[in-house]
Amino acid sequence: MTAFRKSASPAAIASEAASLRWLAAANGAHVVPLLATGPTWLETLRLHAVAATPAAAEAFGRALAATHAAGADWFGQGPPGLAPSDSRLAELPHPVVATAAEAAPSWGPFHAEARVRPYVRLARDRGALTVDDVRVLDAVLTRLEAGDLDAPQPAACPAVARLHGDLWGGNVLWSDDHPDAAGTVTGILIDPAAHGGHAETDLAELALFGSPFLERTLAAYDEASTLADGWRERVGLHQLHMLAVHAALFGGGYGVQLVRAARDHD
Repeated sequence: MTAFRKSASPAAIASEAASLRWLAAANGAHVVPLLATGPTWLETLRLHAVAATPAAAEAFGRALAATHAAGADWFGQGPPGLAPSDSRLAELPHPVVATAAEAAPSWGPFHAEARVRPYVRLARDRGALTVDDVRVLDAVLTRLEAGDLDAPQPAACPAVARLHGDLWGGNVLWSDDHPDAAGTVTGILIDPAAHGGHAETDLAELALFGSPFLERTLAAYDEASTLADGWRERVGLHQLHMLAVHAALFGGGYGVQLVRAARDHD
């Protein structure tokens, strides 16, 4: 057995390790096995990467629906055992909510206040957004905070889904030697920032930078857990989080993409 070791800050390691355990406990999509952790490192099983197949993409869609259906108790709930102050996404603070009493009443306020606004501020402070850009974003965030853009979860989900939280295509590893699926090409979750949220967010983030046979994944997900009417029109809303993070980290065209997505819903 060969291990893959990564190093990061103590908070980032605590966040990723807790996220891997919580997602694995859902018994849905396969998760890279966590072998060991230290103060500033963790080790996962090193898996053999292969190309995705249409069948694997469909199986991943069904399995991801099961992960989401495992649920969370409130919007912004972090993985068990993770201190809210330790929650991280790419070494940036990644707000989670310690108790149900502190949680937002629905997805829109949570998404605006904990998943978009912090990174919009950071992107603005780093020069990736102009005053006019922030004005456009504020209009959409105000609608989100009012609950105007809320929508139901997929059919199999409880009120709050259990999310990977950073599910761009690179955080699905396609492998044929996962211990629970040896010999079968399987989509495996890596590098999560898990929390309670809306299932459409994970699906929208998969679409942002591309995922192999994505339409097959989405169709299989929809068969396992029917998506609410209008979900395709909400993709841009759910992508605001990751676009804001990328604008804060990298600037450039990500700020332009972020504002373009917001204009569709202002």
